[in-house]
Amino acid sequence: MKIATYNVNGISARLPVLLRWLEETAPDVVCLQELKAPQEKFPETALRDAGYTAAWLGQKSWNGVAILSRNLPIESVQTGLPGNDADEQSRYIQAVVGGITIGGLYLPNGNPAPGPKFDYKLDWLAHFERHAAALVQSDRPVVLAGDYNIIPTEADVYRPERWVDDALFRPESRASFQTLLQQGWTDALRHLHPGETVYTYYDYFRNAFGRNAGLRIDHLLLNPKLASRLTAAGVDRHVRGWEKSSDHCPVWIEVKDE
Repeated sequence: MKIATYNVNGISARLPVLLRWLEETAPDVVCLQELKAPQEKFPETALRDAGYTAAWLGQKSWNGVAILSRNLPIESVQTGLPGNDADEQSRYIQAVVGGITIGGLYLPNGNPAPGPKFDYKLDWLAHFERHAAALVQSDRPVVLAGDYNIIPTEADVYRPERWVDDALFRPESRASFQTLLQQGWTDALRHLHPGETVYTYYDYFRNAFGRNAGLRIDHLLLNPKLASRLTAAGVDRHVRGWEKSSDHCPVWIEVKDE
């Protein structure tokens, strides 16, 4: 099974790019982030015509997450982080697809930091850590996939010295990511490409993509039950170079059948 995550940066504006990528790569399951569309504006028909069913949690102008599936039913859909009912932002969706629990997330950016937005990020992370701790030892394989808005290490950013005060790279954000790994989650992309320069995001400015001046902030974390089945992981970097593409690249893993 091929499972991917892709921050589309506005599904209405990027729909042609999304459909082109789906046709080219045919992932079985896709977690989407930053839909920037209310619930009723999600392009369900266009995606169904492309061979994908969907579950989604929209929000006008901002945020929004979805899970797409090709050929497999989407079951047991949950929206929002458990225990965080007061959160009004559409940032988490979970379902079971093909026997795998899929958690799709769009973690808060947190800038400017310090400040209220960074406080919100840390609070969201605290809820997420608790939920992840409950999932990691599940008898069912689990993947937590999405835009984490966290640069885990200096190896995951071009010129890290420029990011020391950014919410994506602050010690609190990086420590939270390490907490997830200590719980027993496997960072799939880094696990299979430990020494490589791998980025998943390129700013639209200063020719970042052309200079390969990027960040790695889109992650797929696997619990032990799924990590044992991991066979491949990669970034569809070329998609970032398409006309009117998102500033993120699709990121994917392949896992063998159980």
